[in-house]
Amino acid sequence: MGHGVRNRPCGGRYGDIVEAIGHTPLIELKRLSPKPGVRIWAKLESRNPTGSVKDRVARSLILDAEDKGLIRPGQTLLEPTSGNTGIALAMIAARKGYKLKVVMPDNVTPERSDLLRMYGAEIVYSEGAKGSNGAVELALDMAAKDPSYYMPYQYGNQANPDAHYNGTALEILEELDEVSAFVAGLGTGGTLMGNGRRLKEELGDKVKIVAAEPMQGEPVQGLRSLDDGFIPPIIDLSILDRKIFVTNRDAILWTRRLLDEEQLFAGVSTGAIARVALRIAGELDEGNVVFIVADDGTKYFSSGIYTRPIDEIANLDSTVWW
Repeated sequence: MGHGVRNRPCGGRYGDIVEAIGHTPLIELKRLSPKPGVRIWAKLESRNPTGSVKDRVARSLILDAEDKGLIRPGQTLLEPTSGNTGIALAMIAARKGYKLKVVMPDNVTPERSDLLRMYGAEIVYSEGAKGSNGAVELALDMAAKDPSYYMPYQYGNQANPDAHYNGTALEILEELDEVSAFVAGLGTGGTLMGNGRRLKEELGDKVKIVAAEPMQGEPVQGLRSLDDGFIPPIIDLSILDRKIFVTNRDAILWTRRLLDEEQLFAGVSTGAIARVALRIAGELDEGNVVFIVADDGTKYFSSGIYTRPIDEIANLDSTVWW
């Protein structure tokens, strides 16, 4: 299992776009492998309906709230986001008859705001210099002042990692008998916690769970440094075997490397994740390294990182275009 090519026509048949979330391809990146015995696999979460891994999380958050009777049709959901979770929530809320208000840093790329409005969400901007921490702070304050909001709160809701425990990790295990390392970005922590817990239960210490974490003060879009002062409540650091620091420059250069060498069109956090995955792969003699392609590049077009010369984008000041 995992060594041949399996063609699954059309990816399945579903009665609704929300049901089509997940079931994403696992693609081998042969050109990036550092040695013959090491295989690098990209889990293409960019193939979800709104283009990101957060579709899984948004569906899980809303279904969990519905099951518990916490929300009703017409109610307004409120959520802090750097973009992807908000976009995914907006799509699903529109399908299910909920209103959505998101709190988002004011320095994100304009594509994110456009997509949110396209799905009908209302945007409240937080101070960009504070990043996602500022969005969380403002959203919590708004929720405290107005109890009519329901805040799924991806940072502290167990439904976030459960989306991966019951979904993403199982899909990986269906395709690969052995996983030496699983690599994802440190953001809300849901992807690492859910996949890590399931993979550890199934494979034990044979699998290493590795986080790509920005260095303190480095504004890698979609990721967070725990040293910046906010540790999401769902994060259990004991699940992680390693944390490897990355810079924004790493993220940009490896985003381009994925595009130029493997024709994989991915967002910037995936560049950071790929950088760490390749480092882990270089330390192995054999085995499978799986990393998450968190989103595609459509939300980053205006940054210019896909078309400008490499030497030019490597020196961009990310605060100008995030």
